[in-house]
Amino acid sequence: MTKIKKIKLCNFEIGADKLTILAGPCVIEDKDLVFETAKALKQITNELGINFVFKSSFDKANRSSIKSFRGPGLEAGLEILNEVKTKLNVPIVTDIHLPEQAAETAKVADIIQIPAFLCRQTDLLVAAAKTGKIVNIKKGQFLAPEQMAPLAQKVSDSGNDNILLTDRGTTFGYNNLVTDMRSISIMQKIGYPVVFDATHSVQLPGGLGDCSGGDRKFVPILAKAATAAGANALFFEVHPDPDKALCDGPNMIKLSDAKNLFNICKQIFEIVK
Repeated sequence: MTKIKKIKLCNFEIGADKLTILAGPCVIEDKDLVFETAKALKQITNELGINFVFKSSFDKANRSSIKSFRGPGLEAGLEILNEVKTKLNVPIVTDIHLPEQAAETAKVADIIQIPAFLCRQTDLLVAAAKTGKIVNIKKGQFLAPEQMAPLAQKVSDSGNDNILLTDRGTTFGYNNLVTDMRSISIMQKIGYPVVFDATHSVQLPGGLGDCSGGDRKFVPILAKAATAAGANALFFEVHPDPDKALCDGPNMIKLSDAKNLFNICKQIFEIVK
């Protein structure tokens, strides 16, 4: 059996015997929405006894259209995330798209996330690694799970062994993704905790022409299956009203549905463990 490194974060460990959930709105739309979601998710995870990391992006550079909403940007976005972190006492995960964003983001984020489309960008991985923060590498939709090993090596060879690997589906024909649950076990053999991104896995990339579509009704199915397959953590994008979200609405889950889904996943996680 592969030994998986436990990743220390605040007062818990990712990859240990307690479920960790990374969750929040896809992108920072405004401060009120971010705080509403973060407060609710913290309460839910506290009640359920689940480790929680709040996620939201200050910029979504990988958009289908130049007209797509991207977020408030680095400076304003990090200011909001820092407020969430300090006022609600929750760890933060957010993504970077450029190497020069790493150091500034590390002043706020506990986990620096590498977007799937950029997972092979050596300079980006090295810059994230050198911050000393946990680096979450999302598997590109174009990669086999085994191909994550050299990407993790880029980070560890840069002096940082605090690594998470995330599966978010694999390209399958036009405008669709498929999830291979074997990927969880395969990536765990690299030696790091594996996160399953249940919401991006139901995305339909570019499926609406000038933006991506998605089908959120399949999120619970994939989340439960990935937990049963042994995923160490789960990733959900959550919004109070996904149909009105400015980014990735079709694949985000409703905040009102989060507690029930998280609870089911926790029960499966405990059975598997």
